[in-house]
Amino acid sequence: MEENKALVGHVHSLETFGLVDGPGVRTVVFLQGCRMRCRYCHNPETWSMSGGEEWTAKDLFNRVYRYRTYWKNNGGITVSGGEPLLQIDFLLEFFALAKAKGIHTTLDTSANPFDPDSPEFMDKFEKLMEVTDLVMLDIKEMDPEKHKALTGQTNENILALADWLSDHGKAMWIRHVLVPDLTDDEEGLRALRAKLDQWTSVERVEILPYHTLGLFKWKNLGIVYPLEGVRTPTLEEVEKAEKILGI
Repeated sequence: MEENKALVGHVHSLETFGLVDGPGVRTVVFLQGCRMRCRYCHNPETWSMSGGEEWTAKDLFNRVYRYRTYWKNNGGITVSGGEPLLQIDFLLEFFALAKAKGIHTTLDTSANPFDPDSPEFMDKFEKLMEVTDLVMLDIKEMDPEKHKALTGQTNENILALADWLSDHGKAMWIRHVLVPDLTDDEEGLRALRAKLDQWTSVERVEILPYHTLGLFKWKNLGIVYPLEGVRTPTLEEVEKAEKILGI
């Protein structure tokens, strides 16, 4: 009888000294795979599930645990992507190892795989939340049609994940990328503000100004960049958005 093979995750890269992906100093694991095709994505090389390096959860944890002296009292591990929930079994095993050592765990997600109508997925997700301290959730766009035009995917399940986190008192940070003339309209921002007023477990809201630092990756992959020529937002535009969102 063959022994069960260890579950393998596909990892794009590691960042050993992350300062913007959760509280404190963090080691950030970027996983492969994403179904969304955000027009401003700065990591298009993570779209494919087949890329990256193969790791078992145990080996990956042993690797990142080397950097624990950087984390001090308020840091820890963040898993980002790509979209980590596409590898939920691997993620659950990895975070369980971290929590066994008392390490703070953060999930950075766009929530596209969230499926509240799937008992199998929800069983895994609820177990994952038991070993997850913080969820950083990207809200790309509030209007369903605009969201689909921006990402290629719907946003109903994304908002449903935020509702679930709020209903269960799970700590979350909300992030919104501000793109001039695309995701900065006042109507959309006010719609997001209305949801923020409903979600009771939001600890922090961040506006992420659009940038073009990932443009070269699109060119290297031979993909036409759909926002060619779009400018970055001004400080005044960022401040206006922050005021609307109550930041």
